[in-house]
Amino acid sequence: MIGLEYILSLYNLQHVELAQILGIRKQNINLWVKQKQKIPKKYLPILENLFGVAGDTFGHELTEIEKLEIQKEKLKKDLKPVIKRHEEQFAVGETNELIKVPVYDREEMNTIERDIEKARLVSRFKEALDVVDRNPYMDTCRLMVELLEKVQQEPVLQKTVEALAHYYEILPDWVNSQPEQDGFEAEIFEVFDDNNY
Repeated sequence: MIGLEYILSLYNLQHVELAQILGIRKQNINLWVKQKQKIPKKYLPILENLFGVAGDTFGHELTEIEKLEIQKEKLKKDLKPVIKRHEEQFAVGETNELIKVPVYDREEMNTIERDIEKARLVSRFKEALDVVDRNPYMDTCRLMVELLEKVQQEPVLQKTVEALAHYYEILPDWVNSQPEQDGFEAEIFEVFDDNNY
């Protein structure tokens, strides 16, 4: 579903209503939604203002993450949430830095933020699986999924994954989730060294 069609359904807005707002014929909106005609550039700023999303969103097929982002913008307009505070999180990935994540006074906003983060993680996991056609480490991926399904709340899993992230320098040394993490990692790294890993 292209962006404009998705947004219109989300806002429960008919083609004729949008046409009236833009001062054009309903048929133009139909042509845009069916992708038989591109949205003229002169209407993009109006659509951006109206729906709070970037102009390039309207004319292409949306990803699940983009749909969630659009839902978030609609929630912001509807609920007018207030940021109560910011939580610091370490952003693993391209940036590898501390970021401030907003915590809203409305749980609906916090929920959509978590849904967006989950969708991004799922997307990255799929990309990691698709690195090669015949991934030789599928058994490892299966084990990771089993661990997440069965024991993701266990501290030993969290501590071990964090230790591996430190060992392979995915996380910098100064990022620790718990005070006793350094001691735990020292013991694991000693085992790695003893076995020439």
